[in-house]
Amino acid sequence: MNSFQSVVSVVGRILLSHLFIISGISKATDPQGTIGYIQSVGAPLPEVAYAIALIVELGLATALLVGFKARWAAAGIALFTIATAFLFHFNLADQMQQIMFLKNLTITGGLLLVVAFGPGAYSLDNRRR
Repeated sequence: MNSFQSVVSVVGRILLSHLFIISGISKATDPQGTIGYIQSVGAPLPEVAYAIALIVELGLATALLVGFKARWAAAGIALFTIATAFLFHFNLADQMQQIMFLKNLTITGGLLLVVAFGPGAYSLDNRRR
């Protein structure tokens, strides 16, 4: 991997992970509001779903950011992102929900690139080698 690719891969990880970290912080500061929103779409076990969201958005996204077990972190976030697309944004008759659904699919594509090609040179995964 050349230096340009190394820089681009870390920028990509930063851009992918920051969305989830910011969202996780927002959820952590308003647990009742988040649980209420999860309940409003009829999701089962909203407290468990909330805990999963925090683990993914704060834990796995931080791992992705620093490149620790990045392929696994990206895979977990990708599964979460696809699930949330179908659970929260599958009203394709609503243009905004359609955009949100497609955004989630696009983010999943970026995450799958990390799964396929790894986190790049500037990562904890590659530092330990």
